[in-house]
Amino acid sequence: MAYMNQERKKQLAPAIKAVLNKYGMKGTIAVRNHSSLVVNIKEGALDLLGAAQKHNDEYARMRGQEPYQVGDNLQVNHYYAADEAERVGETTIAKFYEELLAAMKGTMYYDNSDAMTDYFDTAYYMDINVGDWNKPYTLV
Repeated sequence: MAYMNQERKKQLAPAIKAVLNKYGMKGTIAVRNHSSLVVNIKEGALDLLGAAQKHNDEYARMRGQEPYQVGDNLQVNHYYAADEAERVGETTIAKFYEELLAAMKGTMYYDNSDAMTDYFDTAYYMDINVGDWNKPYTLV
C-alpha cells in the first residue's frame, strides 16, 4: 500500500534539493494524503513549459491535429517526461527529470504492481508539478 510521511520526506529531501540546486530550480517538497511525494517547481533556469509545448506541437503534427497549449503550469507525467524532452532535443531537461525522479525514489521506493491482475503495490506515488493554477512557473 502506498505510504508517505514527513519522516520519509525528510530522508529524501536533501537529494531532491541537490538536484533542484544543480539545475538552478526552486521548488518545494510536500506529502499529499499520506500516499504521495510531491515536488512543486516554482521557478528555474530550464524552460520546462516550452519543452512540453514542443512535444505537444510535434505530437499533434504527427497526428495531423491542432496542438493544445500547455499554459502557465503543468502536471508532469513522470513515466515519460525524460523521453518526451529527449525526443524534442531538450537533453538538459531530460537529464533533470531523470535525476529528479531518481532522487525522489531514493532507496526506499519499490513497485510490485501488476495491472494485468489488478494488483497495485508501490512504496508511494510521485507527483511533479511545474507552477500552480494560481501562481505560474517563472522562467529566470
